[in-house]
Amino acid sequence: MNTSVQSAPMASASGRAASQNSAEYLTFRLGAEEYGIDILRVQEIRSFEEPTRIANAPPFIKGVVNLRGVIVPVVDLRIKLGCEKVEYNSFTVVIVLNVKGRVVGAVVDSVSDVLELERDHIKPAPDMGNSAVDTAFITGIASVAERMLILMDIESLMSSPDMGLMDAAA
Repeated sequence: MNTSVQSAPMASASGRAASQNSAEYLTFRLGAEEYGIDILRVQEIRSFEEPTRIANAPPFIKGVVNLRGVIVPVVDLRIKLGCEKVEYNSFTVVIVLNVKGRVVGAVVDSVSDVLELERDHIKPAPDMGNSAVDTAFITGIASVAERMLILMDIESLMSSPDMGLMDAAA
């Protein structure tokens, strides 16, 4: 099943210009946690299809898919972020991202919605000191109703050297 579910970005240019104090985030689930990424990085959302495996790729790189003639690497964010492995099901989707001019797919458990968050409602990422917890890709935490939303810098995560998806010169 390779149908496109949703195109993005959904924000109008006039809406963005009118509110510089807020930003829109696509929210998604990885296990029990809910994350948000900048909607402007999202190209589309697709149902999960098994990618073609690449030999010697790290476990979090599931393989590649052909997206309208473009070969797109697919990263399972659950594996990359150390989450418990969850079975692929009908809710599992691939968020197709445009990161530094490169198209990359990210497997997530499900997509929730698009939220506009006021910048003053976003708290900074917690300082974990010298612990083994890597918070480098967390831009902040927001409370939405009774949910905690972890805001992620998906561009920095996908372009980090350990991902091996971007050229060092990019």
